[in-house]
Amino acid sequence: MTPAIFGIAGLELSAEERAFFSDADPAGYILFARNCDNREQLRRLTDELRALHGRDRLLVSIDQEGGRVARLRPPHWSDFPSGEAFDHLYRIAPASAIEAARVNAHAMALELSEMGITVDYHPPLDVRREGAHDVIGDRALGSDPMQVAAIGRAILDGLAKGGVTGCIKHMPGHGRSQCDSHKEMPRVTASEEELEADLAPFRTLNHAPIGMTGHLLFTAWDEENPATLSPFIIETIIRERIGFDGLLLTDDIDMEALDGTIPERSARAHAAGCDLILNCWAKMDDMKGIADVLPAMSAKTAARLDAALAGTAIREESDEKSALLAKRDALLALTGEPA
Repeated sequence: MTPAIFGIAGLELSAEERAFFSDADPAGYILFARNCDNREQLRRLTDELRALHGRDRLLVSIDQEGGRVARLRPPHWSDFPSGEAFDHLYRIAPASAIEAARVNAHAMALELSEMGITVDYHPPLDVRREGAHDVIGDRALGSDPMQVAAIGRAILDGLAKGGVTGCIKHMPGHGRSQCDSHKEMPRVTASEEELEADLAPFRTLNHAPIGMTGHLLFTAWDEENPATLSPFIIETIIRERIGFDGLLLTDDIDMEALDGTIPERSARAHAAGCDLILNCWAKMDDMKGIADVLPAMSAKTAARLDAALAGTAIREESDEKSALLAKRDALLALTGEPA
């Protein structure tokens, strides 16, 4: 199995994609709006992916946080709020915010599992910082590490209850970024002592089955390599200091924060200690290059992948989701703000 997660170009697999995926046998796939036209089409696509590999528990993933980061949107799918909505509620009613986040994630997971999606890249545990770039912004669950961890735990629990595995991101923390890593490399100059607050939510939720790195340079830890490409950050900070032993993915390896060819970046990230390479743009030459340079999946990574998918389930549509969304909306209404 190739230790990579690949994108798909369109609404259905092309003959070239089908042949390549069958041969490369990637760990899984990531979906975007370009792959999601309606409920019937999307379920057909994910069913075909599972049939292609003969694996009922296949990593089929998506970025579905709510707010501006949502690949599935109305009218075919529900509308979900950004993390900021739960942050605002937590300030006046912490227990209500935790419950609202849990039922919201449960409803989201039911919708995803009906579409054959097993992994959601959610929640972001990046602690919001005043004056930072808005690449995180209203996606954040708060500016207090304990609050971020509490709401993040509720999201992981809600997703799991609906048969979907969540993913904590972006380790070791994206909240201090002064630029968008999609476009350039963020350079974080905070001290080790200051960065302890950024690590805290990840340390609290280090039992999560999946985690994602961020493409940021932390000068206190490694002045040359961003987290995704840094053996020191991955081994000493993420694996040891945070204590995360789950399946570790890169953020999108195509982001412009990184340099070199896509296969070169992938090889460096894997050598640094990332279990899986996330490649989103479905460019066949890049995907073939990644498959060529990466070694076969290790036994340790395979075990982490199996553990991450153990609680996932493909479900049929039910009316439970409506009650969950109604409960969420009633709780969020306590702030007096629109959801």
